[in-house]
Amino acid sequence: MLCPLYGAGALLIREVARRLQAGWPTIALFAAAYALVEEGLVDQMVFNPGYLGYHSFAGHGEIPGLGISGTLLLASLALHTVWSICVPVAIMESFGPDSKEPWLGRAGLVVTAAAFVAGCAFLGVEQARSLNFVGTPAQFAASSAAIVALVAAGVLAGRRPPSQSSPRPAPRPVTVGAAAFAWTSAYWLSAALPGGDTIVVNLLVWSVAAGLGAVVVRSWSRRAGWGADHRLALAGGATATYALWFGPSQAVEAGTGPAETAVGAVVFGLLALVLIVLAHRAIMRAS
Repeated sequence: MLCPLYGAGALLIREVARRLQAGWPTIALFAAAYALVEEGLVDQMVFNPGYLGYHSFAGHGEIPGLGISGTLLLASLALHTVWSICVPVAIMESFGPDSKEPWLGRAGLVVTAAAFVAGCAFLGVEQARSLNFVGTPAQFAASSAAIVALVAAGVLAGRRPPSQSSPRPAPRPVTVGAAAFAWTSAYWLSAALPGGDTIVVNLLVWSVAAGLGAVVVRSWSRRAGWGADHRLALAGGATATYALWFGPSQAVEAGTGPAETAVGAVVFGLLALVLIVLAHRAIMRAS
């Protein structure tokens, strides 16, 4: 039931960005806007303490005057920007000989957009009904303004001229993948540190992880030899983090038993590994 929301959302973002002849900064900014659409306008998790069984957002970085959890907002931006959108787009683009060309015609784009809107509407109505909660006009207005700002920033980022390349050689793909796994794992596991669930620590860790990570990846992507195998390695490292840490932790929090959690993690991990191996083989054939 969530495929129209997640799958169509990722495909729609990818298609719009490529039709604008824009690169990954645009996709990342559109992905951040998607995070606010899903967790703000649609399921309202960042508005509703009862979504996760809280009595209030006290201790969860409540934004004064809006009743929005800053802690959940940062976690949503990280999760959906990286794992819901950028990772699947990077993996699936590895199968194509030209990753910057649109995949859909006009009819396909319209159908994808309609599926995304339908998925949003279904989940939004179902969550509002089951949780008996609807956010305030101010909460929806603040979220909508942030979404528009992120989309506008994404469009502007796509119009910037490409940065100059560096003669330095790009790191090996295996190094890139290991770095992506270590960096994203450190981000998620930081919540287990003393004080890791406070808004100050959350904001600091999120800012360092996102800011420094973006700087490093941008620097690497400008180097000689950077290509599809490096982008796949980034996505593969992040996928391993999801399979090993985040997915199982979410299952436990949702009340899933230990045996089912372990089986689910193994099945997801193996299927993801097969997909990444096939994508790597496609890159090797194309080169």
